[in-house]
This record gives sequence, C-alpha cells and structure tokens, in this order.
Amino acid sequence: MLKRLLRKSVMPFLAFVLALIIGGIVIGLTDSRVNSQISHPLKFIKTLLSTVGNAYLSLFQGAIYDPHLATGKGFIHGFYPLSETLLAASPLILCGLAVAVAFKSGLFNIGAQGQFIFGSIGASYIGFKYEMPFGLHIVVAVAFAMLLAGLWGGIAGVLKAKTGAHEVIVTIMLNYIAARFILWILGQTAFRRPGRIDPLAPPVKESSRLPMLFGSEYRVNLGFIIALAVAGLVYLFLNRTTLGFRFRAVGANATAARTAGISVGVTTISAMVLSGALAGLGGAIHVLGNQYELTTDVAGSFGFDAITVALLGQGNPVGVVLAAILFAALRVGGVTMQANVQVPVEIVLVIQALVVLFIAAPGLVAKIFRVRNYEKGNTLVSKGWNG
Repeated sequence: MLKRLLRKSVMPFLAFVLALIIGGIVIGLTDSRVNSQISHPLKFIKTLLSTVGNAYLSLFQGAIYDPHLATGKGFIHGFYPLSETLLAASPLILCGLAVAVAFKSGLFNIGAQGQFIFGSIGASYIGFKYEMPFGLHIVVAVAFAMLLAGLWGGIAGVLKAKTGAHEVIVTIMLNYIAARFILWILGQTAFRRPGRIDPLAPPVKESSRLPMLFGSEYRVNLGFIIALAVAGLVYLFLNRTTLGFRFRAVGANATAARTAGISVGVTTISAMVLSGALAGLGGAIHVLGNQYELTTDVAGSFGFDAITVALLGQGNPVGVVLAAILFAALRVGGVTMQANVQVPVEIVLVIQALVVLFIAAPGLVAKIFRVRNYEKGNTLVSKGWNG
C-alpha cells in the first residue's frame, strides 16, 4: 500500500516542484534589481538566483522555522511559525477531506465554502448562547455545526439524485446563498453583539473553546489533533466499510454500481451530507479554536483552497493532510516573504494556481521531467467527475 501511495504521489510532487520553479521565475523577473542586470547575463543569473533563494528562504522561515525567534528564547521557540502553519492547516485538512469524499463518490463539491460557513454559524451560536460544562460544550457545538453543514450539503445531493441537477452549479449557487445568509443573520438580534452595530457575533464562551496544545504562547490547538483523527477515520471509512465501498463504487462507475444493486441516489445524498458535515467541522474548529467570534469573512478562502488540496492529495486522506499542511505553509510563510523581501503575497496564489494547472495536465509534467510509465488517468482531474 505504501509503495502504491508513493507511486501515486510522484505526479503531484512534480507538479508542485514545477510550480515552485515557475513561481521563482516570476519572482525574479518582477524584481527591479534583477531586471537592472539584464544586459549582463552572469550578473543577471546571479541576482535572479539570489532573489529567488532569499524569497523562498523567507517563505520557509515564516512557515516552518525562524532562527531569529529562537534568539534569547531557546531553539524550540524558533518553531513558532510551524505552530501557525498547523493552526491554518487544521480547518483546511477537514475541508480538503470534504471535497475528497465527494470526489471518491464521483461528485465535484464546490460548496465546501458555504458548508464551512454554516458550520461556523452553528458552532458560534452554541458557543456563545449556552452555558455548559467544558468538554460537553465543545461536543455539542461541534455536533450542531456538523448537522447544519451536513444538511446544507445534502441539498445539493438531493437535487442531484432526484432531478439530475449538476452538483457543480448547485454548490456554487449555494455558496452565494451562504455568503448572503451569514451577512443577514449577523444583523439579527440573536447574533448581534451587545453595543455593536457592525456584523459581529458575541465571542464564544471559554467552556466551548478548544484547548491549546503547547500552552498560551502558541495558538495551535486541539483542532489539529481532531483533523488528523478525522483523516484517519475517513480513510478507514472509505476503505474498510460497506458504505465507503459504495461511495467508491459509484464514483468509479455509477452504471455498474446501479447494476450491482447499489442505490446511486442514496449514495449521492449520503456522500454530500458527509462532505458537508466534514466542511462544517472545519468551520467549527476554526471558530472554537482560533476565531472565537463569527464575522462575515469567517470562512476566508478555506472552502476554495480545499479543492486544490484535494486535487494535490489525489483524494487520499493521507495526501490531503500533507497537501493541506503544504498549502497552509505557503499561506503563512507568504506574509513573512512579503515583509522580508518585498515579494507580493499574491505570488502564493500564483503557485497554487500553477499546481492546479499542472495536476490537470499530468502528461505535460511527465514529459517535462521525462517520467516514464506514469499512471495515466491517475489524477482526479483526468478522470473527470461523473454521476
């Protein structure tokens, strides 16, 4: 199994490397110091490599380890950027799993953003509205978040199963509705913070907040452990359970699955409900572990980044975890890169877009790196999304 996983990981890894190379070229060619040396080839190349190297070094220091932070506080404190990366990766892992589960079922869930929003709403409401003992409060808030998000995701599943409506169109529209809904609900009395007129919910109570993993100096919390545990459960579900087999069977060939006696409609609805619940769990741990209060932009771009994470992770839970940490590192490190070497943080978006582009064209990547006998049709993009 490990050998097969490594073989399937070759093309995503090469796609990421190629994206970094092209991203580095973009960084260099948009730098005035590099352009000023264009008439001197050797100096031009030297300045280009130096600029790109410094940019990626700053990216690493902002995402993994910064020796300047360790000065006077000890070696371990230098890993503070890594704790921020893991914090950002936690909801991204869960959203990536949400999209991956839908992929495995032959569905393209673009609606993780909206499902994340509904999970955030549910967790926030239980978190600030009710008084409960620590532990129980977290469980109830998370459960309500997953319920709301699962129902929201299930709408697309029902429409797909009963009317044949394409899940891509439906989930995109549901994202718009969710974005407007959170704006509306934050204007209602039940969600309005006393003494404020802007759309901001009351902060969740201490009893509903996820505990920190390494003390108050580091923001990474129990949400990361939850995300890893859920990734393991999703792997077992897809590969060791009857329902998980049905998901994969419908995703591989819906007609054959129907012939074998599997209800494609029920499986489609179940997959979208589970997918929505996972994205909602991501929203819950974001609110209960980091954000603490509901705002109109609580979801950020987690739901959309999850699509790229699921693609890079090849729909495999282990791959999704690694891809989510990688993308979180790009997001967190990009801020430091901009501050230290004045490289626009938008370059991270360029790299992410290039990753998607190259994953969608594995033949091109194989040709560039001269990879022989790669698994054609291995990527989710090349397979397409049926249903």
